[in-house]
Amino acid sequence: MPLTPLPNLIVEPIVRQALIEDLGRAGDITTDAIAPPDRITLAAMRSRQAGVVAGLDVAALAFRLIDPAIRFTAALPDGARVKPGATVATIEGPARGILSAERVALNFVSRLSGVASATAALVASVAHTKARIVCTRKTTPLLRSLEKYAVRAGGGANHRFGLDDAALIKDNHIAIAGGVAKAIRLVRGHVGHLVKIEVEVDTLAQLEEALSERVDAVLLDNMSLDDLRRAVAMIGGRAVSEASGRVNLETAPAIASTGVDLISVGWLTHSAPILDIGLDAKV
Repeated sequence: MPLTPLPNLIVEPIVRQALIEDLGRAGDITTDAIAPPDRITLAAMRSRQAGVVAGLDVAALAFRLIDPAIRFTAALPDGARVKPGATVATIEGPARGILSAERVALNFVSRLSGVASATAALVASVAHTKARIVCTRKTTPLLRSLEKYAVRAGGGANHRFGLDDAALIKDNHIAIAGGVAKAIRLVRGHVGHLVKIEVEVDTLAQLEEALSERVDAVLLDNMSLDDLRRAVAMIGGRAVSEASGRVNLETAPAIASTGVDLISVGWLTHSAPILDIGLDAKV
């Protein structure tokens, strides 16, 4: 399924605020001193590492907001794999605008490409199983829509976007409610009929209690591989099974092989390293 770009209505306020932060109170004083107003230049955005690119539309918007005369041409689509030295986009237009937008554009595309690259590596590691890699709400404040988009660019899937699109009953909810079953019943009596309910469980006993309440999904948190296998057998297709905890490239294949439907990974959006992408101006 083709990757659908995020609407500008979502992206523009984020990019605009990033540009305002960088321009400060006086604008780009270095570039204004060096580049004549009428200077036109051509630049190439290149990846310095192998990975998966994402965020090119976001980068294009950064240049366009600085100067609509700048032409940004993507050399490949988001989600494409790149090798070191690959040109991902060319930029042509007023030199002042290109240089002033450069860092914000690169910050976005490097960050999002890093998320996409990390996701793609995890997806490849479990490709021999039915398990899907999904992200979490552990995102950079105000960048959730972009980072979750980058997960999709890397071949992963999204968990819930916020507190209002699904009910996820976690350990503290259970403690406050006084038990798994009671928490589920409280939530079911509060939400609408279209809202799915997932409950986080740490033990097989909690899982049995959750299944007796016919939840839609169960999050099997930090369980051993043996317990994950037992949990999948207990669930027997009655609910979506999601494993979380201690997931990395080394552990993901074994976790996926237990038969779980989903593997949720928080570090994809809070700790994935950037993909090193730079901009080179042609004199």
